[in-house]
Amino acid sequence: MVTAAELGLLYAIMAVGVYLTYRVLDFPDLTVDGSYTTGAAISAVLIVNGVPIWVAILASVIGGMGAGVITGLLHVWGNINPLLAGILTQIALYSVNLRIMAKANVPLLRQTTVMTPLREAGLLGTWGSVAIFAAVVAVVGAAVYGFLGTSFGVAIRATGDNELMARSLGINTGVTKVAGLAISNGLVALCGSIMAQYQGYADISMGIGIIVAGLASVIIGQAIFGMTAVWQAVLAAMLGSVIYRMVVQAALSAGLAPNDMKLISAVLVVIALVLPQWSVLKKMRLRRRRVMEAEAA
Repeated sequence: MVTAAELGLLYAIMAVGVYLTYRVLDFPDLTVDGSYTTGAAISAVLIVNGVPIWVAILASVIGGMGAGVITGLLHVWGNINPLLAGILTQIALYSVNLRIMAKANVPLLRQTTVMTPLREAGLLGTWGSVAIFAAVVAVVGAAVYGFLGTSFGVAIRATGDNELMARSLGINTGVTKVAGLAISNGLVALCGSIMAQYQGYADISMGIGIIVAGLASVIIGQAIFGMTAVWQAVLAAMLGSVIYRMVVQAALSAGLAPNDMKLISAVLVVIALVLPQWSVLKKMRLRRRRVMEAEAA
């Protein structure tokens, strides 16, 4: 359970990135599968070559943002369908990531990483590390919430809500889309960088299907906690990631094989999409929303 909580919190950074494109921009971005690996690859290669850890992490974020920019430009300037633009970038990143790593796997077991102090202190795999990861994720979530409250953040939200209306208000929706995709994939790459250091390696296939986990986290969070406000939506995505990992861990503990993880993810997404449509849950969410509105008034 502790390991599931650790993984859920680390993957929560990726879930927030997916939330930005999937919910805020209303952009089905499949670049995530590639940019996640890009973050891991850049971080691993730089750390192995003696680059300071925080420089490696920053470089990973920049690499992920570059991938998001490419997807955005393909859509905005190339007028390519959002889904296809993400797929094209994702496919290209496979070769790019192989070029970065020069091989399929880069081990980090003998390297000093951001996880080394936790391992040496005996905190990794305990509730102490869970608390530390929760604090880090809280900072990331607060930063995203603060950004979405700025004028440019509001412009990005307006672009996702109603692009035509945003344009009529003088918002350059092309710029907001590219920026939103860059920030989203930067967060995904950050998650990839941290996960590579947590697992002790970067692998070319580690990002395959990661978009499903991100969508599952966002959808599960929405189904359980709702999304009536920006702070609630960000928090729901993060908590959804933790719940998703715990459910997966419970399924594996119940006897399912690790090879069944993709099946488990697909089933969880289906359940999360279907459950909110049930009349009982609809009434519960409506009642909760009314209570929140009454308290706010």
